Amino acid sequence: MEFKLLAKDKDSKARAGVITTDHGEIQTPIFMPVGTAASVKGVHQHEVENDIKAQIILGNTYHLYLRPGMDIMQKAGGLHQFMNWKKPILTDSGGYQVFSLSERRKITEEGATFSSHIDGSKHLFTPENVMDVQRTIGADIIMAFDECTPYPCEKKYAEDSMHLTHRWLDRCVKAFHESEPKYNYSQTLFPIVQGSVYPDLRKQSAEFIASKEQEGNAIGGLSVGEPDEDMYAMCELVCDILPSDKPRYLMGVGTPVNLLENIALGIDMFDCVMPTRNGRNGQLFTWNGIINIRNKKWEDDFSPLDESGTSYVDSFYSKAYIRHLMHSKELLALQICSIHNLAFYLDLVRVAREKIIEGTFYDWKNKMVKQLNERL
Repeated sequence: MEFKLLAKDKDSKARAGVITTDHGEIQTPIFMPVGTAASVKGVHQHEVENDIKAQIILGNTYHLYLRPGMDIMQKAGGLHQFMNWKKPILTDSGGYQVFSLSERRKITEEGATFSSHIDGSKHLFTPENVMDVQRTIGADIIMAFDECTPYPCEKKYAEDSMHLTHRWLDRCVKAFHESEPKYNYSQTLFPIVQGSVYPDLRKQSAEFIASKEQEGNAIGGLSVGEPDEDMYAMCELVCDILPSDKPRYLMGVGTPVNLLENIALGIDMFDCVMPTRNGRNGQLFTWNGIINIRNKKWEDDFSPLDESGTSYVDSFYSKAYIRHLMHSKELLALQICSIHNLAFYLDLVRVAREKIIEGTFYDWKNKMVKQLNERL
């Protein structure tokens, strides 16, 4: 993997760059649609590529490990072949899913033992076998195995967890570099900064992660319930420490406003289930603000879904029609809303990139933050 920095905004820390992988280029800043179980939920691959214009998607190690399992994944030739996706893929390590299974897991120095949410069977994730699983899945970018702390979280727990994540990282790096890709292309390992909302822990973790000199770095353990101001403070602190010549990935974030504010702090990559999950519940993100398409005010509004949107669904369907589909529980509504939201997110980071290159990002961002927060 290669990362080339192309431009910096003059009034913020926002940057525009390009990541080159064996499956193609990624223009940063970028948003990655979440394809948890080898599918961006409810959306065809050709729509993800051609209408949403995704350049990279995310797969989930925990879910793919349990189903379809690594035997099927290897027989298929990896996730790219299995789901017929030709562009880059990033896989998370399963650390967040194990964290979310707090009633079903036990964390020790060796790793995390957990019960499957599917059938209750017991499994153990270690730094070593998580590297092997991600080699088998075959993503272009794979994540180190970490513990994601909850919020709020006592400082002693956050500190102990951070040190455990660091020890696990050393084992991940060793296992990764002692193994080879299973398919005919290269893979890249990203370590993950932890430390909850404690500045001294975040600083210590960022310095440790930077010292590993991997090809990219991630920031985890945010967007887990903490105030946005804490998220931004931690991101700013960490971005000032992580090397500027490598991509920075903020995991699991977030709203359109979160994306813009964190781009301004120096973040290059994002993922979040919000566009599809909220879309399936009738919440649409638009250039003019947020729409709850279920509301009665849209019942006889025959204007396009989003007058400023670039997806075919934005001009093809009216607000009244999508509201009707939602209230009729038609599956098409969930698909249309998912496509719209994902296309909007990809449009947002594309325009942000253009503004960074123009040198006008900061003023544009401040204007858009107010606009995007409006409830229509």
